[in-house]
Amino acid sequence: MMSVKNLSLGKSKVSTGRPMRLIWMSALLAAAMLLLLPSIFKLDGNTHADWQQFLGRFHPSVVHLPIGLILLLPVLEIAGRFRPALLEAAAFVLSLSLLSCVLALTLGYLLAYGGGEGGAGVARHMWGGIALTIGVGSCALVRSASGGLRGVYPWLLGSVLVLLAWTAHQGGSLTHGDRYLTEYLPQPFKRLIGGGAVQAKTFAYPESFYAKHIYPVFDANCITCHGEGKVKGHLRLDSYDRLMRGGVDGAVVIPAHPERSTLFNRITLPPADKKFMPSEGRPALKPEEIAWIKAWIAQGASPELKTLTGIYLPQDEPLPQVGDYSGKMAAIAQAAKAAGVTLVPVSRNLGDGLILNTVDAGAKFGDAQLVSLEPFAPYIVEAELGRTAVTDASLGSLAKFTHLRAIHLEGTAITGNGLAQLAQLQQLKYLNLSGTQVTAAAVAPLTSFKGHLYLYNTPARPIPAAHDGQPTARKEP
Repeated sequence: MMSVKNLSLGKSKVSTGRPMRLIWMSALLAAAMLLLLPSIFKLDGNTHADWQQFLGRFHPSVVHLPIGLILLLPVLEIAGRFRPALLEAAAFVLSLSLLSCVLALTLGYLLAYGGGEGGAGVARHMWGGIALTIGVGSCALVRSASGGLRGVYPWLLGSVLVLLAWTAHQGGSLTHGDRYLTEYLPQPFKRLIGGGAVQAKTFAYPESFYAKHIYPVFDANCITCHGEGKVKGHLRLDSYDRLMRGGVDGAVVIPAHPERSTLFNRITLPPADKKFMPSEGRPALKPEEIAWIKAWIAQGASPELKTLTGIYLPQDEPLPQVGDYSGKMAAIAQAAKAAGVTLVPVSRNLGDGLILNTVDAGAKFGDAQLVSLEPFAPYIVEAELGRTAVTDASLGSLAKFTHLRAIHLEGTAITGNGLAQLAQLQQLKYLNLSGTQVTAAAVAPLTSFKGHLYLYNTPARPIPAAHDGQPTARKEP
């Protein structure tokens, strides 16, 4: 496209006049063609030629080349201030970056177009790749320019690096899920991006067989390719309505007829079959999961039925349900952020309640912060307050959290004054007071507590071993 000499930040001169105008016009035409690409070759959800899919599957390997080259650019540019010869190397690397971006974008588009992929995540990754390619090309042009335009290059390169990170995250989300990069992000950073509370999956019939057993199978094995971010064959399995709507080939579930249901047929094909699901080398479903899906379809594929004839599962003791707080999620997230904590749903069923997690707040969380969360007390079922700054004053506040099943107070300044107030918590099954200054007298009001009471490393004497539901207290030797 242009010589390394022309790209140099050294003393080489760039040609002006008509040749340069032709270069800029050609670049603008190439950018326009890239922007029109999704309109010309629409990701319509239909699979296309096998050769497109064959070439497209090299995209995950090739895509790392432009990433490495682009990340190398700022290193060479900065080092070139001290060793001018590296500026020539930077120009060469920039040219390679542009070529590798074009190659990765081409293969990525063949992968999506040929494989019939679509969805918001695929679209974001596609547009990120297009924008990144245009950005790298712009860097090459601006770097070779003379005058004031050349001063834009550092800022443009910085923007390209940010765009690279975003585009790479979108690509990783397609393979590993949209929380792959942020799942273990430190809580302070999570709060900056609105992670104070986690949105849980809600169901119209949360106790149904579909919600408790069928959907989790899809969630674990299928939604990576058939969810909001990535949609193959126009088929989405992330909700009951979308499942029953089917895909590009029509319905995939025929109620009462598993043998006619495409979904069931695909998951029971030999793994070597190219239509076998789950695809892309993922393991087959477990035999019991296939049996559940077959029975569920055979018995009407209902979103409401709680049990299926012939399917027997161990019955877990149902958790007491809290009130519906779906309309208060924004307020809960705001309160959690203000208190420096997270309020995390126990499960996808909102009725199972929230866990108060203070692990990142530590000594910054005290009695006042706990009081600030009292408006949401009916929805909190576990309070992890270990090693925080709470004192005995918080015991009265905790007594208002009527759905608490577990309280962690280990390593706090609790002495036990007012501990009797926790006896009124009917659902409390776990109380950890290890490493506190509670005494035997302070713990005495809890002799009727039917749960696990931990008193390691405290002045309190161990309560006798429990019998018939009496509390178990332990003390380190």
